This record gives sequence, structure tokens and C-alpha cells, in this order.
Amino acid sequence: MYLRLAQRFLKETDKRLLWKAAWTLGARGLWSVHRHKRRLKKGEFFPPFLYMSVINSCNLRCQGCWVDVGAKQNRIEVEAANKTIAEAKAMGNSFFGILGGEPFMHKDLMKIFEANRDVYFQVFTNGHFITDEVAAELRRLGNVTPLISVEGTEIISDSRRGRAEVLNHTMQGLEAALRNKLLVGVCTSVCKSNIDDLVNNAWVDRLIEMGVMYCWYHIYRPVGPEPNPQLALSSEEQRRVRQFVVDTRATKPIIVIDAYHDDAGNALCPAATGFTHHVGPWGDIEPCPVIQLATDSIHDEKPLAQTMNESSFLRDFRELTAQHTRGCVIMERPDLLVELAEKHNARDTTVRSEVIDELKKVTPRRSQFQPGDEIPERSFVYRWAKKYAFNDFGTYSKHFDVSRYEDPDAAGIRAAGESGNSSTVENKHSDLPIISN
Repeated sequence: MYLRLAQRFLKETDKRLLWKAAWTLGARGLWSVHRHKRRLKKGEFFPPFLYMSVINSCNLRCQGCWVDVGAKQNRIEVEAANKTIAEAKAMGNSFFGILGGEPFMHKDLMKIFEANRDVYFQVFTNGHFITDEVAAELRRLGNVTPLISVEGTEIISDSRRGRAEVLNHTMQGLEAALRNKLLVGVCTSVCKSNIDDLVNNAWVDRLIEMGVMYCWYHIYRPVGPEPNPQLALSSEEQRRVRQFVVDTRATKPIIVIDAYHDDAGNALCPAATGFTHHVGPWGDIEPCPVIQLATDSIHDEKPLAQTMNESSFLRDFRELTAQHTRGCVIMERPDLLVELAEKHNARDTTVRSEVIDELKKVTPRRSQFQPGDEIPERSFVYRWAKKYAFNDFGTYSKHFDVSRYEDPDAAGIRAAGESGNSSTVENKHSDLPIISN
């Protein structure tokens, strides 16, 4: 399997792009994690990986989206983006996640990539704006990997993403990126309407056949103004996704990313462990993209390194979350975020200004933390990589108190017993997405 994967990389991608990724994302990325560990030992903090939502606008209207995509457009301008990246580079960072909205709607996005060719960018995109011309420019720059989202069949994609012909346009962008030999990934927010279609060997085999080099399975989080909680996975379905990811890593010549577990299968939250934080389209520094609360900004006068190191809001977020769960706090304990916002007088970073009310309406449910059902990595490569570069960095051994953990499943069972009712959401199977050759 590893030989086949190596052969795919050598034959199916531009060798210059492959070398760039291996050096900037691989070698220098590991060095950034090493520097992060050294800072932690000295009692200092700066996340080795930053997400940046460079724009709020998007051409789609996805279920469960937390971004104010229909509001007046706001974006992080080139000067502010370059300054933020430069300050992060000074701390050793070499890898940045670019989000939106839809990032390719930012009119100066390529200028940001051009000005920072010594680092690597992963762009989370629906693919609709990736033409052959755009893909050719990304190939010239050599420091960008598009991560293109696919949410199901044609019918499911239109339903999930609020527009018609979504899958067709996405696949056109995907094919343009592949024609230009970019290092391309495909991601899916797994929910009840697409788990049967996309969490299976046939779909992964199709991605491999097309030339996709990596895939990423997110778990749908019912957040935002229209959370659609009926789409959220049950605990059993989440374990099914985790098992599939572990098995695929050990058997298929494709890289599979996840952001929820260490090498032993223990759950973690990258924001709670300090691996990453997020910069929103207005410049607010948030714990993660879905937690739209902040007390700090990239537009503040003090240096970014000082902000990250001294922010009591971000520090308390990491510690408070880690004390209560190894999972996703917004899914399991939204009340803690309300408490945190009140303590620090954190501002709502959205245009709609309803985040606190939205958090109060969230029904707690299990996330990646499935106590007693941990599934360790089968692949020795992933075990090694996670042991060194993607773990909790001592966060949970220092802070997690099992007596504070409140199991949402147990609470749900008690509530159902008291009411005498239980409910399930039917998961109907449909065909694989239709993809043109």
C-alpha cells in the first residue's frame, strides 16, 4: 500500500509541487510543531497552525453554516493577511488553512499566495471558482493545495448546499485542479444524509482513480443560525466513521486526514490542545472557526505573538474545555462557552449578533469523545506521525478531570426515559455521486 501511494505521488502530481509540499508542509511543518513543544516547556504559547477565514461571502448556502455568507462582504485585505502570516512565520509556522465563505471569491487571494511562497496553504473550497486558468496559476505558485468539499450525490448536494447543480460545478473545479497536476484533496462534512454514500470503499476508490491524493472526513456540527440537528451523527455512526478512517489509512493508497484523535485513538480538540486557533474575516482571533467569540484581533496594535501568549480568553478556553471533555465543546458543553463569554466579556464576532442565543439552544450530544470505544491507528506511519506531531501535547493529562465530564448520551437516555419517548432519524441510502471522466 505504501509503495502504491509513493508511486501515485511520483506519477500523478507535478514533481516541483510534490517537493514543495514535502519540504514546506512536511519538514518545516514538523519543525514548527517542535518549536511549539519547546515554547510550551517554557510556559509560552503560539499555535503552530493557523486557520484564516479571508472572506465571509460564499456562492452557496450550506446547511449548518455558521458564517454570515449573505451579509455585506468583508475580507482580510492583503496587507493585513501578509502581516499576520509574517508574524506567524517568525514563530516558525509554515502551514496555513484558508477558509471563507468561499476563499476564491477574495479578489486578491492569489496575491496573498504570491507574497508568501515560502509557506504552504490549504484552501477549503467548494471548487466552483477553480478554472483551468486558476489551477494553472496555483501550479505556477506551487504552494497551495485545494481541499474541495463534496457533500453527496447530486440531489443531496443541492439539498445540503442550498443551490442547484452544485455537484456538477464542484466536479468541474476538481477536474481542472487534477488536469493541472495539483496536489488535490477532497473533504466531506459527514452527516446522516451522506454517510452511506461517501464513507465507503467505492467512493475512496473513485477518488484514487481520479487522482485525488488525500481526503478529509469532518463530522457535521449542528451550529449556526440554522443548525439542522437532524443531520448530526449518532455515537454509533461517529464510531463507524472513525473505524473507516483507520481502516482506509492501513489499506488504501490515499492519505486520510482527521483532526480528532491521537495515535491511540484518544479523542482531542485541536483548539483545546493549542494546535490551532482561527482568524475570522473581520480579523477576530477565535478559538476555532465554529466558536465565534473573541476578545482579540489581528488589527490590535500589539504583536500577534504577544496577543496569542497573553490572551486570557484563549488560555481560559483551552483550560476550561480540557477540564471537562476531550471532545468538541460546542457539541457537548455549549454552556461552558456562554460562561466563558460572560467572564471575559467576549464579543460576538458575527454580523447577526446571535451567537449566545444560538449556543443556549444547542442540545448537547456526543462528539469525537467516545469513552471506552477508542480505536487506535493501524498504520505505523500514522502512529508515528501522530505521536510526534499531532497529539494533546500534555493538555489532557494536565487538565482533564473525568469527574467533570457530562456524557450527553447518558443525559439523553435519562431525558428519554423521563418523557417516555425516543426518536430516531432515518438514514436513506442513495447512489454514489455521478462524476464525469
